[in-house]
Amino acid sequence: MPPTDGLLSPVTQPPEARPQRIALLVFPGIRAFDVSVITEVWDSDRTLRGVPRFALHRAAVDPHAPVPLRGGLTLTPDRPLTWLDDLAPTDLVIVPGIEDPDADVPPPVLDALRRAHSAGVPVASLCAGAFVLARAGLLDGRRAVTHWHLARTLATRHPAVRVEPDALFVEDSGVWTSAGTAAGIDLCLHLVRTAHGAEAAATVARAMVTAPFRTGTQAQFIEHPTPRADRDADALAAVRAHALAHLSEPHTVASLAAVAGMSPRSFARHFQATTGTTPLHWLITQRVAAAQKLLELTDHPLPEVARRAGFGSEVTMRQHFASHLSTSPRAYRSAFRHRAPDQG
Repeated sequence: MPPTDGLLSPVTQPPEARPQRIALLVFPGIRAFDVSVITEVWDSDRTLRGVPRFALHRAAVDPHAPVPLRGGLTLTPDRPLTWLDDLAPTDLVIVPGIEDPDADVPPPVLDALRRAHSAGVPVASLCAGAFVLARAGLLDGRRAVTHWHLARTLATRHPAVRVEPDALFVEDSGVWTSAGTAAGIDLCLHLVRTAHGAEAAATVARAMVTAPFRTGTQAQFIEHPTPRADRDADALAAVRAHALAHLSEPHTVASLAAVAGMSPRSFARHFQATTGTTPLHWLITQRVAAAQKLLELTDHPLPEVARRAGFGSEVTMRQHFASHLSTSPRAYRSAFRHRAPDQG
């Protein structure tokens, strides 16, 4: 049988479903790390573990010319940029981060991005790839994020862009941007979650040995707090593990602080410095994720889903789904549990 997380069985993807088609734009100056992240997420076959099929292609001005990457690496494209126009449709176009925000970007790449966005295709960038989207004019009047170290530069050079310096990733009108390095992983997993549900994203994350999602903002990395004692870090990790193992039970800052052996005030301060969010916000986020998984993979009635996820009532769960996901539990289940396979 396919491996599971020990709690719920994976969803079997119908073999006839059309794979999601992702276009990775390739040009000189892109970052090898970001290319690797995109490749790991969308170019690994995990269908036996319930993850849908993907079709990742590397599109470039010249599909026959290897593109040099830093560190002596090269990347060979397999599609011309015109492939984006011929495909009906591409499901996602993604731009890796670039090594130098000042470097030239081939005009055909910018034109391809404009055409894709005009056709209604979601467009995403990792890290300093936001500068490429900005040059294409796709970020004018929109919210965007990049590596915190480059946020001010992006805002200065492209004043029409509404730069949000703290977010890990943001979306505005079908255009996604992410912060630096590891935040690119966060965005890629979120895009899998958005297209295919929480369990698919969690399975990919487990294969990559990373978290399905992180809470908090870039502020936790911009700041340089006094290093905490190892005991505090271990205590906070133990608290998070305890809360996840007993998610259906009620928790308060005081009760979680007691598990850590700290005062509530000290616990709340240490928790926010470590995670970038408050204990209760973190807990709600975990409960929403647990409820998503239960809605996708079980037929439990909504009150039972709410109880197992720790919301206490269906009304409370519905309120948090509205604020976190802009949908209802019932609509979420309808979209991700009983959705017919795409037959493109």
